[in-house]
This record gives sequence, structure tokens and C-alpha cells, in this order.
Amino acid sequence: MTNPDWAPLSYSPAGVPEIDPAWLESNREAVQVLDVRELPEFNGPLGHITGSILIPLGALPDRFAELPHEKPTVVVCRSGVRSAQAAAFLRSAGFEKVANLSGGMMRWRTEGRPVEY
Repeated sequence: MTNPDWAPLSYSPAGVPEIDPAWLESNREAVQVLDVRELPEFNGPLGHITGSILIPLGALPDRFAELPHEKPTVVVCRSGVRSAQAAAFLRSAGFEKVANLSGGMMRWRTEGRPVEY
């Protein structure tokens, strides 16, 4: 079960916890950002959030142990679909503090938030 005390979460219709980009930008140092896109997307036109960890969705079942359980995790992809799947997977794997970035990198960029390439 997600611990709602670590961030102001909302929930998708499918029940996936979500976090707003503005909150993430303001609290970036308090969480780990997991980007589940493929490497060409991570380095592509949308860029990526500074300090994010790249583990493509297809590799996540084999690599999720690389992520500390104790630090809250915000999962991101292009639009929020793959990251919602990843967030649900992480919750089933025992991660209690996990949320999907609402709208993904498309929303992050539309709102003019900073990225790296």
C-alpha cells in the first residue's frame, strides 16, 4: 500500500498513485526518479529529468533490485502509460513510496520544467 505521507498523491482511474510535476520539481532531492523509457528516448528531444535513473520498462523485472526501497520513487516515461505500469509493478514488488509522474515527460516539457540531454 502506498504511504500518502511522503507526497500529495492523486490516483488514476486504475488506482495508480500519481504526483504532479510541480511537486516533483520542488522536491526533486527528496525522491529518486526512475525513467522507464528506452535509451534513445531518454537522450532524445524530450530529454530527461536531471539525476534520473534509466531502467527501461522491459528490463525492470530483472533490475528493480538496483533501486533503494527506502527512498520514494517517482516513475516517468513519455506520457505516463509505461510509467504507470512500472509504478504498479514496483508496488507489487514491495515498494510502498512510489508514484507515477502525471503526464510524463510530455507534460514536464509543456510546463517548461528543466531537462538534461
